Amino acid sequence: MIPKGTLILIGGHEEKGEEKVDGENLKIETDKDALSHFEILGKLISKIPRAHHIIEIIASASSIPEEMEDLYINSYRKVGFTHVGFIKVENKEDASNPDSIKRLKEAHAVFFTGGDQNKLINLIAASPLLAAVTKKYYSDKHFIVGGTSAGAMVMPETIIVGGLIREALYQNDIKIAKGFNLIRDVIVDTHFIKRGRFARLAHAVILNPGCLGIGLGEDTALIISEGNCATCIGSGMVILIDGSKMGTTNINSATGSVAIVVENLNVSIIAEGSYYSLKERSMQKSADA
Repeated sequence: MIPKGTLILIGGHEEKGEEKVDGENLKIETDKDALSHFEILGKLISKIPRAHHIIEIIASASSIPEEMEDLYINSYRKVGFTHVGFIKVENKEDASNPDSIKRLKEAHAVFFTGGDQNKLINLIAASPLLAAVTKKYYSDKHFIVGGTSAGAMVMPETIIVGGLIREALYQNDIKIAKGFNLIRDVIVDTHFIKRGRFARLAHAVILNPGCLGIGLGEDTALIISEGNCATCIGSGMVILIDGSKMGTTNINSATGSVAIVVENLNVSIIAEGSYYSLKERSMQKSADA
């Protein structure tokens, strides 16, 4: 089944007050101004002919202080959302709240913030709340589902929930789990350039060669329509790792201190203005190609 809505995957960083990860961050310089997720969603929502636009923000992956709520509300209103709401999901009962589900059914966009993807999965996966988001995403061509950092990583069927970054790849260095299943045959990693996560995503793809690895740089996003046509926007780049033609590997036999090896991973780099078909795994001339 092809989704009618739009999915936005954002690489992170645009959230003020984001957590710092010692020892991972690289110094990144850019010649372009970054688009915030507020502006990204604002550009999309402005194309929808409605008098009022409603966005609901789900911040289960992290705690958002009151001043951050004010930032979200003011920023989203500035780009055209007339109503900005927060849905609090602090336990599984919250993910079954009839009022929250009703609000999602009436919303024009839903946005998942960053934080901890394990927490998002534990609270929201297989919940009535996610079922409502999924149903609307597949049935409403004007509905937008967005996520940044952990909120982007949980969108696929198969996701990374943890892992080590070392000089070589070892069997137990990565943890894979089931995600929201809003998009299939991809695995998403965020903060990709700054935190040096190429090896981590490559490891995930070697384990799941049917999935395309999507490494999102910070302040960079993919806007995906019909679950396939991806448009890249933002100041950074997206690294795509394709394992469909993977050659020799010891992924199934490497144990203990034996490092994992692989040949013929296909790597592509796209940036703002690039169009990419996730199913065909190739760059396109336009978003409709």
